[in-house]
Amino acid sequence: MARLALVCEYDGTDFVGWQAQANGRSVQAVLTQAVSTVADEPVVIHGAGRTDAGVHAERQVAHFDTGARRSARQWLLGINSNLPEDVSLRWVGEVPARFDARRSARWREYRYTLVSQATRPVLTRRHVWWLRDRLDCAAMTAAASHWLGERDFSAFRAAQCQSTTPMRRMLRIRISESRGRIEFEFRANAFLYHMVRNLVGALVRVGRGEVLPHWGRELIDGRDRRRGAETAPAQGLALVGIAYADEFGVPGATG
Repeated sequence: MARLALVCEYDGTDFVGWQAQANGRSVQAVLTQAVSTVADEPVVIHGAGRTDAGVHAERQVAHFDTGARRSARQWLLGINSNLPEDVSLRWVGEVPARFDARRSARWREYRYTLVSQATRPVLTRRHVWWLRDRLDCAAMTAAASHWLGERDFSAFRAAQCQSTTPMRRMLRIRISESRGRIEFEFRANAFLYHMVRNLVGALVRVGRGEVLPHWGRELIDGRDRRRGAETAPAQGLALVGIAYADEFGVPGATG
């Protein structure tokens, strides 16, 4: 029995999310079917994280165990030939039995993309949040600085969140703008349900000038989701990196 890891990308628009569900098309189910076909046996796919409905991934990592013997190239080409056009494998390889896509991850990184312009975008509409407002990136960066480090993110977790603790370690937040395209990058050891989308929603309020940057500190210290802002739409969010120890050889991180 061998353990293999895979790195995949997907457009989450037409999925109910990563996790297999009784009703709806999921990324996990689509991958499971494709991998099982190539392995010629049933397999169970374990993902590093559960992206929500409509959320995308540039680098989602998963692992599975199988008794089938195939070369890395055979796995890659075989699985991709059995996947729909909105999911693709970028890498697959054998890893030590102790590797676990979720538990072995050192950090995860999400990017949220927003377009600030007078007219609605067409070509990128499935992957960005469109706003007519001009946003102050300096003010948003100042607000976000209060969220770095080991913090209680209760103010940014959805009511349905099942995590046993609201504590997360935020390692990096970066906000950049180019020609009206604003990207928010969040790197942390792990994330709560809807956490990134709630963080972005709060930053937009700051960027619009509705509240001052110190509101970011008031929110995190208040630990009350009811005092926060709207949840940003799902389509602007993408999982872009997951880092592991070099010994595993999994290319799941960016930068």
